[in-house]
Amino acid sequence: MATKKQTTTQTRKVTKAKKRGKRLLLLLALVVVLWLLSLVFAPSEDEYLQSGATYIVDLELPAYDEGEIVVRHPGFTLLYDEEHEQARWVAYHLTRDELYGTAKRKDNFRADPSIPTGSAELADYRGSGYDRGHLIPAGDLTWSDEAMSASFFLSNMSPQDGSFNRGIWSQLEAVVRNFADTEGAVYVVTGPVLTDGPYQTIGANEVSVPNSYYKVILDYEEPELKAIGFVLPNEGSKSDLKSFATTVREVEELTGLDFFHRLPDMQEELLETRYDTEAWDFSPFTASEQARQAYESGTVHPAQTESGTYRLIKGTLDTVLVTIKRESRSLIELFIPRAQLKTAVPFLY
Repeated sequence: MATKKQTTTQTRKVTKAKKRGKRLLLLLALVVVLWLLSLVFAPSEDEYLQSGATYIVDLELPAYDEGEIVVRHPGFTLLYDEEHEQARWVAYHLTRDELYGTAKRKDNFRADPSIPTGSAELADYRGSGYDRGHLIPAGDLTWSDEAMSASFFLSNMSPQDGSFNRGIWSQLEAVVRNFADTEGAVYVVTGPVLTDGPYQTIGANEVSVPNSYYKVILDYEEPELKAIGFVLPNEGSKSDLKSFATTVREVEELTGLDFFHRLPDMQEELLETRYDTEAWDFSPFTASEQARQAYESGTVHPAQTESGTYRLIKGTLDTVLVTIKRESRSLIELFIPRAQLKTAVPFLY
């Protein structure tokens, strides 16, 4: 009798184990099916880039350490480098509407009282042979008299060769304004390259004379998200601006700065490692008097729209799907050459 009971108990255990095994197999099959579906229906990286924009506070600000001198002025933020007596970077968000303001140049160059260690002074530039070159140009701040005036703080100046400041640098500034006009809005970070010294200095405060300057621009307005960088030597040039274009990642490596770090990791990686000069309109920006009057009367259309909950949820889901696809592809490519995989399973790309 005991033997029969033991046999029955053992049979029940085997039956339960089989059922549990079947459930595990079904669960595993379901996971595999969901994984395959995610690979098939996940957007491509290009599709993901063009549909993933959400509003991000202070997106234009590069990463910085606690204790560094970061100052906010109307229309722009800067990080001041006391060693070189100028901003390491100036960052701002430039919208289409802001291009059509009527504030006039002040030319009221002066030391910046907001710099706790003291900024460069007018005497540093006097007789140096270098221009007081704007980092955020006055032309980007015509929407406000206060902002226009703030652009002439010497914290926003850097010693620039005259033919550079009034030549190709000025051209690039006008082109960036056109980027904002044609795209609706752009995020801009600009400054001197301060990683390739030692440098010549000017004035009693020993203001460093940079060898080159950079700009990085992010278009985070749908329908086409994109980014581009520029590095220009501090000298006059007749070269095409496009010849100075590069990726944002290249500018990061040159300057040691981390731009647009508040972007989702996948977006940051994709946007910062590619650029296409043909995706941008390199015409210089000009604003007619009629257009400026339209701005004053409030008839210029708004440059931005708010992102809704749907866009936020969709963007998050797309990020998850694209990440799964990318990591799965990288794993499979360990066993199958990329070219063969791309031909055999094109939806992975």
